[in-house]
Amino acid sequence: MVVLRIRNSHKRKYAFICLSIFGFIMYRYLGTPVGGRRLSRKLGLHANNSQFTLAGEPFRILGGSVHYFRVPSAYWRDRLMKAKACGINTITTYVPWSLHQPERDVFNFQTQLDLESYISLVAELGLWVILRPGPYISAELDLGGLPSWLLQDENMRLRTTYPGFTDAVNVFFDKLIPKIVPLQFKKGGPIIAVQLDDSYGSYAKDNRYMAFIKEVASHVTSHIGTGNAGVLCDCIVFSKALTSRGVSEMLLTSDLSNGLKAGGVNGAIRTMKLWKLRTKDMQELNSVQPNSPAMVTDIWSGMADAWGDLHHVLAPEDMVSAVREILRRGMSINLYMFHGGTSFGFMSGALGIPSYKAIVPSYDYDAPLSEAGEYTPKYHLLRDLFSRYNSDESVPDMPALRYREPYEPAIMYNHLSLWDALSFTEEPFKSATPVNMENLPVNNKNGQSQGYTLYETTITSGGLLKSGDNVRDRALVFVDRRYIGFFKRNTLEMAVPDGEGKRTLSLLVENCGRVHRGKDLDKQRKGLVGDVLLNGTPLRDFTIYSLDMKPSFIDSLYRAPWKARPEVPLYPAFLMGALFAYGYPSDTFVKLPGWGRGVVFINGLNLGRYWSSGPQQALYLPGPFLNSGMNQIIAFEEQEADYKIQLEDTHDLGMTADIK
Repeated sequence: MVVLRIRNSHKRKYAFICLSIFGFIMYRYLGTPVGGRRLSRKLGLHANNSQFTLAGEPFRILGGSVHYFRVPSAYWRDRLMKAKACGINTITTYVPWSLHQPERDVFNFQTQLDLESYISLVAELGLWVILRPGPYISAELDLGGLPSWLLQDENMRLRTTYPGFTDAVNVFFDKLIPKIVPLQFKKGGPIIAVQLDDSYGSYAKDNRYMAFIKEVASHVTSHIGTGNAGVLCDCIVFSKALTSRGVSEMLLTSDLSNGLKAGGVNGAIRTMKLWKLRTKDMQELNSVQPNSPAMVTDIWSGMADAWGDLHHVLAPEDMVSAVREILRRGMSINLYMFHGGTSFGFMSGALGIPSYKAIVPSYDYDAPLSEAGEYTPKYHLLRDLFSRYNSDESVPDMPALRYREPYEPAIMYNHLSLWDALSFTEEPFKSATPVNMENLPVNNKNGQSQGYTLYETTITSGGLLKSGDNVRDRALVFVDRRYIGFFKRNTLEMAVPDGEGKRTLSLLVENCGRVHRGKDLDKQRKGLVGDVLLNGTPLRDFTIYSLDMKPSFIDSLYRAPWKARPEVPLYPAFLMGALFAYGYPSDTFVKLPGWGRGVVFINGLNLGRYWSSGPQQALYLPGPFLNSGMNQIIAFEEQEADYKIQLEDTHDLGMTADIK
């Protein structure tokens, strides 16, 4: 009996503790806003003639973009707390369709892509959310965040009412929207607004939507006061797709000033993207949306860098001056980016204008919080500025910085040639003619999205090899597996040496990243997208290997016939070594002096590309990616390599160029 009473007493004690914790969380989550006062959840974000209101009270959005998919989940709390300490009251994030639905029947909302957990954490920290679910998001991602399997349809017209596109959007939204509906403001969550697509006004190309748009416009929930007659666009299709699924918070669109008219939609507030506020920007916004509060959803803190360029920086004083002017006018604002993070793996897209340039993996963006989560001069200036606009609540203290550590260099003792690794790929595909990556019968017939593709065929003579500009984007060329040259977009021909009998011609084609914006998204197929000619005759009868470098492939290389690194290694090749981290692993930076071009993997995770051409000369390696003790490091190198990889405590994003 004594034992029973003790156990019951413990149960009552634990039950009381659990109920107390639950009650506290519910109070914080359902009733307490950023300022600390309880809010009615009947009225969400609303636009009156001159200001936004939230729950009926005046509200200015001081936003900052932090993309959950570009930050290790173990660091979400750290980055968000640093945002709050800067005076930010609202977090904005895109939702990358391509990452959440890598194949038609495969959806991923786990671990690093656990959107619900991220939004819930934002709420726990007393911040609001503006969600940007696309379906197109730009964001310097491959294909602007659209999944590459859409391009298997040769007639695909992305960002239009083409049925193949809208059907796929509906399938994705059927999975995504039910996850975010319970997290809306009126349901007790932190989501106060949802953005439709991104920058549609700059690239609008589907005028046939207008009749349909007029028919469905009345179904869109309005959060706009009087005097906001809108100009419709095909974004309305997605506003209907959202509202019909239960999205009831304010809708936004976001465009450059010259795209505000074409990119807007009835029932949604138009917002702007810009470097600095100009008189003509305000005139354009007022002309299409009079008598309404104004917001800059993207005040750019910098820009993404491309391989072969310099690292672009925006002077802190210039950015803060632009922010100060926007706030002086009573406008709301969102910093793009507040914290850029990293485009790990092959996430990065490419620039298409004025010419093709692939984007580096660092998404530092010269943001107030650096790629590794460090404070910058911009951060301190903005914190001082925002503190003047946070009268309801004092800005919290700045969290301590995390320790960075230089580790002993990783000696790359083991060597595996590309040719010896081919047996660990999916079964090679044979085709009479070249087949682009997206249409290869791999990945459950969803095609290949990223990485490299090897095309091999037989030749019986040398001569002039012409790519016909059908190589996307680079190709290393081999005869009997000996390197003879490479193709890229402005290198369209090369000589093939003469030889006797039948020989194997190999083209290792790399997808360097699909263009992330513009009117040519439909043309972003990769690999060999047409014929390659030898002496004027198209090459035929290919054996094609998919080398998408997914974790399952890298893990399978444990069984490969690795050899001790020879004195004169042959390339392309995989090289393997070990990184030792004692105790609790810290952040570090991977540097590869003496290496050429390739990809680095840590414990099977793809950190991203490296290239001696720069600007980026180091890859950020977060501590949570490391184990205490031994860590496997593998590098795929295309042409030349040193015998070791450096691990240092300082980043190197390359030589800088000022943004004017």
